[in-house]
Amino acid sequence: MRNSTKIHQGRNIKRFREMLGIKQDALAWELGGLAFSERNQQKISLLEQRETIEDNILKQIAEVLKLPVEAIQNFDEEQAVNVIANTFGDNACVGNPNSTFNFNPIEEIRKLHEEKMALYERMLKEKDEMMARLERLIGDRK
Repeated sequence: MRNSTKIHQGRNIKRFREMLGIKQDALAWELGGLAFSERNQQKISLLEQRETIEDNILKQIAEVLKLPVEAIQNFDEEQAVNVIANTFGDNACVGNPNSTFNFNPIEEIRKLHEEKMALYERMLKEKDEMMARLERLIGDRK
């Protein structure tokens, strides 16, 4: 049964962004060429205050955060807490009661984001090195 409260899409963006360890200005920078003419933290702050957000902007944000659009559109923290509270009692465990489960999907998403940033940094370093080599070659020909 669906909760009568409306989903606050801006708040959901903020929750997911914070869980992923992404700052507002970093998200704004990623969206700069897509949805915003200026890259700044204030626009993200205003966006996170809005209850509903246009589908095209939601799609772009979801791509940057590596999340399905539906996660932002449908996530209801109160329902999630209720499901967890009603599903797992004290010492609840699925499968082998001696097992320890350490899977955290948010942590997995954060790791993917960190790997992406490391790749970007390596690519930028390689570009800078290539530019320096080209400048040296051009300088040698003069």
